[in-house]
Amino acid sequence: MTAKEIRQAYLKFFESKQHHIVSSAPIVVKNDPTLMFTNAGMNQFKDLFLGEAPVKYPRVTDTQRCLRVSGKHNDLEEVGIDTYHHTMFEMLGNWSFGDYFKKEAIAWSWELLTEVYKIPKDKLYVSIFEGDDKEGLPRDTEAFELWKQYVPEDRIILGNKKDNFWEMGDTGPCGPCSEIHVDCRPDNERAQIEGKSLVNADHPQVIEIWNNVFMQFNRLKDGSLQPLPAQHVDTGMGFERLVRVLQGKSSNYDTDVFQPLIQFIAQHAGVAYGADEKTDIAMRVMADHIRAISFVIADGQLPSNNKAGYVIRRILRRAVRYAYTFLNLKEPFLNQLVPVLARQFEGVFEELALQQDFVQKVVLEEEVSFLRTLATGIQRFDNYTKKQAELLMAENAIELEKSFEDQWVYSILKDQMVISGEFAFELQDTYGFPIDLTELMAREKRWFVDMDEYGKALLKQKERSRAATAIDTGDWILVNPELEVEFVGYDDVEAETEIIKYRKVIAKGKEQYQIVLSKTPFYAESGGQVGDTGRLEDHSRLFFVEITDTKKENGVIVHYADTLPGDVEGLFWAVIDEDKRMLSQDNHTATHLLHAALKKVLGNHVNQKGSLVNPDYLRFDFSHFAKVTDEELAKIEHLVNQKVRENIPLKEQRYVPYDQAISSGVTALFGEKYGDLVRVITFDDHYSKELCGGTHVQATGQIGYFKITSESAVAAGVRRIEAITADKAEAFILDQNRELNELRALLKGNKDLSTAVAALIEENNRLKKDAEKAVTEHSANLKHEIVHHIKTVNGINMITTHVDLPNADAVKNLAYAVKELVDELFLVFTTLIDDKPGITVMVSEDLVKDKGLNASNIVRELAKEIQGGGGGQPFYATAGGKNKDGLKAVLAKAEALIDGLPQ
Repeated sequence: MTAKEIRQAYLKFFESKQHHIVSSAPIVVKNDPTLMFTNAGMNQFKDLFLGEAPVKYPRVTDTQRCLRVSGKHNDLEEVGIDTYHHTMFEMLGNWSFGDYFKKEAIAWSWELLTEVYKIPKDKLYVSIFEGDDKEGLPRDTEAFELWKQYVPEDRIILGNKKDNFWEMGDTGPCGPCSEIHVDCRPDNERAQIEGKSLVNADHPQVIEIWNNVFMQFNRLKDGSLQPLPAQHVDTGMGFERLVRVLQGKSSNYDTDVFQPLIQFIAQHAGVAYGADEKTDIAMRVMADHIRAISFVIADGQLPSNNKAGYVIRRILRRAVRYAYTFLNLKEPFLNQLVPVLARQFEGVFEELALQQDFVQKVVLEEEVSFLRTLATGIQRFDNYTKKQAELLMAENAIELEKSFEDQWVYSILKDQMVISGEFAFELQDTYGFPIDLTELMAREKRWFVDMDEYGKALLKQKERSRAATAIDTGDWILVNPELEVEFVGYDDVEAETEIIKYRKVIAKGKEQYQIVLSKTPFYAESGGQVGDTGRLEDHSRLFFVEITDTKKENGVIVHYADTLPGDVEGLFWAVIDEDKRMLSQDNHTATHLLHAALKKVLGNHVNQKGSLVNPDYLRFDFSHFAKVTDEELAKIEHLVNQKVRENIPLKEQRYVPYDQAISSGVTALFGEKYGDLVRVITFDDHYSKELCGGTHVQATGQIGYFKITSESAVAAGVRRIEAITADKAEAFILDQNRELNELRALLKGNKDLSTAVAALIEENNRLKKDAEKAVTEHSANLKHEIVHHIKTVNGINMITTHVDLPNADAVKNLAYAVKELVDELFLVFTTLIDDKPGITVMVSEDLVKDKGLNASNIVRELAKEIQGGGGGQPFYATAGGKNKDGLKAVLAKAEALIDGLPQ
């Protein structure tokens, strides 16, 4: 079976068991502060496990894009080295939300593996949870008895808490699990050593293939376990491992999931896969990493220097580094894998095929940037080792003429040839130069890196980062757990409500409370729109607490406050800050009008790549491969304002079936997870029609005026427009008019400002030229006067004087002019330009050679008198300072220097 056939057989099997097929959630997590990336199939269902969202389909199945490169699940350094670790992987899953439990999950997993996929039963082992006395958890005898119907008892393995008790994190849903392992070794090896002894022993050919997790508990902050209100099934099967087993391969990378990419790399690198382990690892790294890179970008996360963007940049740079070091691919190449990958996922994950050009462009730009970084890092590394070599040879009294590569020299210095861990860390932290590449280059030169010192530097950085982001989250305190959350903010600005639950959170030393309300008008930060602020008033409206922000967590609207109400029970009024909401709505609707205008002016290739909507301004990122011209910006701005003046009423449609909305021509955003029912926001059926959960104006005229304030590049193929509306736009126009009126007043009421300013610029340029001419003439006369100040001391023609010239260029020209007239010259000028003291030192080349004078060293010494510093070349140097009263002392010190020279 091909990979596509294997995936389809899985989904079809569970569809036959009345499971609803759902699409993969984006790999980038947007509404869960505990995660950057989807790292398990259950992530998109967390709110269902926690009972915080209604269950629409009690049985679902899917294939989920996952990424594990940070936090608890961090396999990055293993990827490519072994045969089964990956950054991005697919997790095939079937789920029950309070419906079936262990009996069906076990029966169906066995049926699929042995009857549909035809895996020999004698190659399979199963494990169950053995219990844990410390937790008060008994052995999972129910799973044991169920498995006995399908496998002999000696193939049922008891697993400890580490292997057979699954937890989402430190807190949250958890429960015992039952794994299925497959022994892929040849028959002769299986006959010699029983596979049972190799389960969970990190044997590369005896691997876990399926995990049935039975969600029964909720882990609280104090570590205790609380039974969930309903029992759930969460199963996962690694797609890449399954394909490997069914295709009879010893490595995931030998399957048709990875081979098209690997063979493409091998062909272009001119290296056969399987010929050498080092090049094989490099090809595996590249084939794996391009999958993660491409889908994260397609899901809306661009490479950057922080958070999720930094993670994906790190993955990309690791791939480029392997290509550069082991496959001699010195030019950008990784981006060429994007079309190969897009073809592989046609009909599976169409997001990539639809954005292939954009993703390839972003990857190319990142490659070009990092290859420059590599070149810089290599140069710094070479300079460092060269300098260290010279110091070592000097310290060991070895002539510098000796070759550092000489075996005799090496035998003396080998124990001292250490690259500082601090330097290695600086290369990585400041210049993005990977530590493993530093180690590799060190070994090639027979040096070694002080990894202990490097580790300490890295640990310090991690501790700083951890301290900056540490959050201490308490358990939820339930007040009215029987109530459900209802958002009424599309229609109301206040609502009578009750507190469902609350908890204390400490972040960066600040104590806050998170509050969940039964009915709320507060819009939670989402889709680029900031969360509402406002008040939670007691029912008498005499007391209130400020709501400082509103966010979503696992689908639940969470209100942030610095304090709690005195009595958390009873009725409250939830009241939003209506003025801020209105301004945010102006900007949000303006982004819809802007998006449509961009498509009309620039082309249909334009797609939203990010946005920020707050009361002060809007920011809109979009795909486009060139700078937007001033003429295009003017057209875009005009088109948006035209739609504002038309005062188009809002057409809002709630609970529209997703397929129906898409077929109507609505704009949907890549990287968003839409449900079966969506909300459609329309401003003129023929202009702007988008899927959106945000709040909007009732008619476009409310926006008042739209003004673009900037256009810039964000990343390769991504541009950014910032704009203002309503009150901010009005203030901007008033400010511009004020400046224009002030300018007219300065120009004595001249209405043709452009002509008047052009005339001023022309006059200023003419006056500058006249001034420069005067300075040049003055300098020409001055050089002859200065020559008369020569003092001959110890065979040196010395000139030390103050010169009054308007700029540094004039001083420099004068110094060189005097040098042309005087041999054996030692010259020191002091200057005062724009009230700042300065020093210029000029020394003839013969004095540099014969007398050892050095203008750069001299000027630094003289600069002490004016509390400054400087430098330059041995024959010419300059300095600046703060203390103009020290200029006379500079000249005296310069004369004393020459007087003190031996004759």
